[in-house]
Amino acid sequence: MKLRGLYAITPDEADGSRLAEKVRLALEGAIAMLQYRNKRAAPQERLEQARALGALARARGVPFIVNDDVGLALASGADGAHLGRTDGDLRAARARLPGRILGASCNDSLEAARAAVAAGADYVAFGTVFASPTKPGAVRAPLALFRRARVLGVPLAAIGGITLENAPRILAAGADLLAVITDLFEAPDISGRARAYLELFR
Repeated sequence: MKLRGLYAITPDEADGSRLAEKVRLALEGAIAMLQYRNKRAAPQERLEQARALGALARARGVPFIVNDDVGLALASGADGAHLGRTDGDLRAARARLPGRILGASCNDSLEAARAAVAAGADYVAFGTVFASPTKPGAVRAPLALFRRARVLGVPLAAIGGITLENAPRILAAGADLLAVITDLFEAPDISGRARAYLELFR
C-alpha cells in the first residue's frame, strides 16, 4: 500500500462545524490520510461528525480512517480503522474490514508491529516519537525503531509531538507517514501548515 505524507488526526473539537472547517482547510493544503479521533463526544455525535468528515475527505480523494472503533468506521462508511494496542483484536477487525485500511498502534515495540502485520494491519504506527501534548505520559519510541521496522514491508507512521522543525529527523529515520494533531490543527494557517509538511516529502 502506497501511503506517504501527512496523516492528519482530528483534535477533540466539540463544535462539529468548527471541526469540519478545520478539516476542510487541512484537506485544501494536501494531506495523505485523515483520521477521525474524538474521545469526548457522545456516540451519535461521533457518528454525525465521522460521516461529515468522511464526505469531505472523499471529495478530495483522501482515505478516511476512524480511530479505535470498527463499528463506527463501518457505520460511517469510512475507508478503514486504526486500533490502539488495547482497542480490540486486530484479526477480528481485519475480518470485519475486508478491502479497507487497517492501522495499528505499536508504541515502541517492533514485536508488536510484527504481530500486527501478521494479523492483517496495512500500516503500523510508532510513538510517541517526541513529547506529546495529547498524551504527555506516553511511552517514547526511538527514531532508530523506524530503520529496524523497514523489514516489515508496510508503511510506517510516526506520532507524538511532531512539528515542522523535528519532522525531517523522523523522515530521515524511515517514517512514511507523519501523524499530526496539534501542530496542524492549532496552526494559524492550517492549509499553509499542511502545504509546508507536503514540501518535506518532495
